Amino acid sequence: MLPAPPPGAARRPPRTALPAGIWVLGFVSLLMDISSEMIHSLLPLFMVGTLGASALAVGLIEGLAESTALVVKVFSGALSDWLGRRKGLALLGYALGALSKPLFALAGGLGAVVTARLIDRVGKGIRGAPRDALVADIAPPDQRGAAFGLRQSLDTVGAFAGPLIATALMLLWANDFRAIFWVAVIPGLASVALLWWGVKEPPPQAAARRTNPISRAALRRLPPAYWWVVGVGGLFTLARFSEAFLVLRAEQTGIPLAAVPLVMVAMNAVYALSAYPFGRLADRMSHRTLLVLGLAVLIAADLVLAASVHWAVVLGGVALWGVHMGMTQGLLATMVADTAPVELRGTAYGLFNLVSGVALLLASLLAGAVWDRWGAGWTFLVGAAICVLTLLALGLRRPSSTLGSA
Repeated sequence: MLPAPPPGAARRPPRTALPAGIWVLGFVSLLMDISSEMIHSLLPLFMVGTLGASALAVGLIEGLAESTALVVKVFSGALSDWLGRRKGLALLGYALGALSKPLFALAGGLGAVVTARLIDRVGKGIRGAPRDALVADIAPPDQRGAAFGLRQSLDTVGAFAGPLIATALMLLWANDFRAIFWVAVIPGLASVALLWWGVKEPPPQAAARRTNPISRAALRRLPPAYWWVVGVGGLFTLARFSEAFLVLRAEQTGIPLAAVPLVMVAMNAVYALSAYPFGRLADRMSHRTLLVLGLAVLIAADLVLAASVHWAVVLGGVALWGVHMGMTQGLLATMVADTAPVELRGTAYGLFNLVSGVALLLASLLAGAVWDRWGAGWTFLVGAAICVLTLLALGLRRPSSTLGSA
């Protein structure tokens, strides 16, 4: 006779019954990513073809922009912990992202593009850590992997819908970059409205006296397991440079200019389809094992992208890149939530992204320099070599038992 289930098992809610707020935050991300990716999928081509920028300049601008966003997350995350509220900061960040979009359409030189890109990424930085902390606050602990996977999946639906819309409009409007940049304003404003009306923030868990969340005393309360996650996240980001180089690689295949953004459609379609299943898998298996598998997939992607400029080969490498993203991005966010104290959750996401921001800047600068000096193939081979070093680093020190058994 089979043993009876534990008393609490029958009362456990279905794993698929995620709170409505998680779905709304996912659709908020979807709309903003449509807006952003309509621009970002064309921006490397706009900078190189229209404004005359070099690949190194693209790498510098992309790395500076993305690292700025990740550095700002430190302060927005800490501020959300100090206030005990997340939604207001998330709204401010989404609003800045939406209001930056017209600046791309008006840009007459690289300086204006840099300004618009930085405002957009500052907005991303302001909203990122509070939004991730809000997801962790709303989601039940045993569904965090699924919650982050779902939000990442919906976010990525927007990330491939944006380039798809951009491609259609490029064909319809004869490669009119600026007109498409104006259209991108609409979904950005819609995301702000949805967040304003659709998300109810849970009340703070405690009414404790406010303290500085980035003071030395507060940071000492972050356990070693959390700092291990921070180090792993930095290594992963160092191994994966800006996706702008995927767009430039696709251009080398000889496909029509208007079709180049489809490379981001392909990558993000795979990312969107894989993020939620891998998020649910993260609730059931070892996080460390899933990290290693994700890194192995990134190595395969780099080797495929380095091998040939045939469109089918490049598409295969891009698809593998998307699988890697689906395996690791929601997982790392879940690991931060699992290892950080709840009252320092925003700060924890901010510090995690600070380390990742520095790594992303270095990775993008290195990729741009290698591309200009030795070509695209060597750029992806160097990326694969960094992945191998990251795998070796993961093998040098085993994580704490809380991570290994997650």
